[in-house]
Formats: sequence, structure tokens, C-alpha cells
Amino acid sequence: MLSDEYRYKILKRLEADPEISQRELAGELGISLGRVNFCVQALIEKGLVKAKNFRNSKNKKGYAYFLTPRGIEEKAKITVQFLKVKIAEHEALTKEIKSLQQEAGKVPARQHSGASAKKGAR
Repeated sequence: MLSDEYRYKILKRLEADPEISQRELAGELGISLGRVNFCVQALIEKGLVKAKNFRNSKNKKGYAYFLTPRGIEEKAKITVQFLKVKIAEHEALTKEIKSLQQEAGKVPARQHSGASAKKGAR
């Protein structure tokens, strides 16, 4: 249930803002609060994140999440993997766009003018 993409996004966000709530994290990532809780707990169990209670928190359930040295190392590895995936997606989209542009260039002009003629007839 903890995909590399979510592990990356959660580690990145916790590193940037250790005091972010799980509810805020769920909203930012567009996933359920339960899924965020599951993911954060999995990261804690793996030793990648450490949770500490706020000392002066008005909300006694408030936590700060810190990446452990192992968590920082894991985030670096996942960042490289995530980058490779995104580059591959970009390259695939670029090929698809070029293919669509070539296909669009092969469409006979009369098909385009037929749609324009219908608009002008109204």
C-alpha cells in the first residue's frame, strides 16, 4: 500500500515541515487520512521517520516527524528512482505528442473546412 511515489512525497514533505499534521498531509497529497496514517506508521516501523510529541502543543496529539539518518538516505535513493520514472513518463509523452502532431498533419484539409462550413451555415 506504500508505493514509492507516496513514500517519496511523504518523506519529502515531512523533511520540509516536521510539524505538519497527518490531516494536512492527506489534503496536500489528495489521499485519505487513514492512508497517510498507515504510510507514516510504516515509515516509523522501518526506522525512516521518528515521531515526537510537541512539548508545548495546545493539541496534545500533535507530533513532529523527523527523518532519521536512514530516512534521509532512503529519501535520496527514492528521489533518484522517482526522477527516473518521471523522465521515462516525459519521454513517452514527448513521443506520443510527436506522433499525434504527425497524425494531425496528415488529416485532409476538407475535414477541417467541413466543420467550419457547418458553423457558418447556422
